[in-house]
Amino acid sequence: METTLQTPASQAPAPQALTSDASDAAADPLGVSAARARSAVLEERILEDPGQFRVLTGDRPTGRLHLGHYFGTLHNRVRLQDLGVEMFVIIADYQVLTDRDVADDLTRHVEELVLDYLAIGVDPARGTIFTHSAVPALNQLLLPFLSLVSVAELERNPTVKDEIVHSRQAAISGLMFTYPVHQAADILFCKANLVPVGRDQLPHLELTRTVARRFNDRYGAGTAVFPRPDALLSSAPLLLGTDGTKMSKSRGNAITLAADADETARLIKGAKTDSERHITYDPAARPEVSSLLLLAALCQGRTPEQVASDIGSAGAAALKRTVTEAVNEYLAPIRVRRAEFARDRGFLHQILREGNERANAVADATLAEVRAAMNNRY
Repeated sequence: METTLQTPASQAPAPQALTSDASDAAADPLGVSAARARSAVLEERILEDPGQFRVLTGDRPTGRLHLGHYFGTLHNRVRLQDLGVEMFVIIADYQVLTDRDVADDLTRHVEELVLDYLAIGVDPARGTIFTHSAVPALNQLLLPFLSLVSVAELERNPTVKDEIVHSRQAAISGLMFTYPVHQAADILFCKANLVPVGRDQLPHLELTRTVARRFNDRYGAGTAVFPRPDALLSSAPLLLGTDGTKMSKSRGNAITLAADADETARLIKGAKTDSERHITYDPAARPEVSSLLLLAALCQGRTPEQVASDIGSAGAAALKRTVTEAVNEYLAPIRVRRAEFARDRGFLHQILREGNERANAVADATLAEVRAAMNNRY
């Protein structure tokens, strides 16, 4: 399974930065429409030449990944990997502390993440899976990056505001406000030029682009030290949790990839629907029913309208049976692979050791380049 980068990021040919005009006006506050249009162009370029892209993606180890993660981003990671895009997958263990006082059972959560990655098809031989805390040079980028961002810019970040609302901390820490800059360091340490995101992460990525531009302007001396990464916006609509709100590990409303068939059936049986017997796909008027239809459709490779038509006036019970069967059939091979990998925890740690070694080589080279640009090599 061992693989190595051919050359550190600072010595390899820089991935082509694909940027859009920062002055383009978006029709919505988060710039979703512009991001969608840009993503369509990026998809064409990926198919033409996947080797020009380097992706940074990842997750915080706060619990098992769920179907919202899978259809929102995990499935897309495997697709990009299989197309030949270079992948860096970060397990952001330090960032667990952004919204909770203690990182409970961190080792188990990290192992569970690696198991989920392997089960869905992420291949450590074709990418780099690593832990945040194991790459010191990456974290050293946080200080110069923070100097490029104002407090006001951090305070008005809408994603940070939402995280604060759902925070588990007794008091909001300074780390919460610096979270977007820490994410910028995660992305820029390997000079990623493409970041798959959901619409709620667009403000974070825009701040990363701002950090890259300001660093280049202040220290680059006419040379772009960092690319300005593009968002590859997921085309998957939002899946709601079983309680009708956003599916989330922290809200206890998610169907995890590790759930067995019986647990999956129980969760779907308890999912919120409505009192109307005839099943229709109408996300605006019937969000909970529509989310279940969407989930079945994603698992079956059909449209939600087709699933709804098959169920007709059979009601919510028939809808939930359809969803349960679709999800369990789809997850069956993933569950088998997960169980196989779970038998050898030592292999999981070997993957992390090798990934951490590769990530450190890249981060050390980038930090050396940053120090040279800032004229603080002594």
